[in-house]
Amino acid sequence: MERDPDHPERVTLHVNGVPSSGLDLTDPGFLAFEYMQQMAAVVALLPAGPLRVAHLGAAGCALARHVEHERPGSRQLGVDVDARLLTLVREWFSLPRSPLLRLRVDDAARALEALPERSYDVVVRDVFAGDSTPEHLAGSAFARAARRALRPGGVLLANCADRPPLGVARREVATLAAAFGPGAAAEGRLAAVAEPGVLKGRRYGNVVLAAVRPPDEPTAGAPGGEPGPPAGTDLRDPALGRALRTLPVPAHLLAGAELERFAGTAAPLP
Repeated sequence: MERDPDHPERVTLHVNGVPSSGLDLTDPGFLAFEYMQQMAAVVALLPAGPLRVAHLGAAGCALARHVEHERPGSRQLGVDVDARLLTLVREWFSLPRSPLLRLRVDDAARALEALPERSYDVVVRDVFAGDSTPEHLAGSAFARAARRALRPGGVLLANCADRPPLGVARREVATLAAAFGPGAAAEGRLAAVAEPGVLKGRRYGNVVLAAVRPPDEPTAGAPGGEPGPPAGTDLRDPALGRALRTLPVPAHLLAGAELERFAGTAAPLP
């Protein structure tokens, strides 16, 4: 852990030399990383109240702390392949206790496959090997598994780090479009978010991809008969665009026709 010299209560967790989480030890609602702030803006579109969230790549559980702060009573699962890391973050940080936040040591893809169908409002993918997403967490099989785990109207949030000309991000958009059904972009169920400089291909950076499971599917299979979010999670919502533009580091939302132009003729990942 590295403390911020200007804000001693804020720390950055490094894993294998790479910054993996930024937390404020006294403020669970704080998110240091811009891409997590962007993810939180998307989550805010969902109906008020507790959520069921699965975090694939838990690291320091910064986003899980934020969700519990904003939506008390949420039931969350954090998955990470590093057992020692999960032990340490329980010791170091004030995390929601189980069953509010369960931590599981596992490969993210295997854990995703084991989730009950239609069981989560949000699935977050934030897994890296070096500076890129492992192949088995970026292809068609992953996208289908994420859709399966989501309740109708639920949202997949995937952190994609890419370099100009953003070929990986474009192919991931195409992959999600194929997995989440015809018309996903046109219906506002698919979006990409990033800082303008990243989208313009000026530098390496994070692109947050969001995909919504079609809301008109039956919810009878949800554990406990809990309903999923109602139809209406539209990623083209002007409120989302405004929220992203007013972040400390403004971000741009690609949705609808603009997202289709971004993906272009990119082929889905296998």
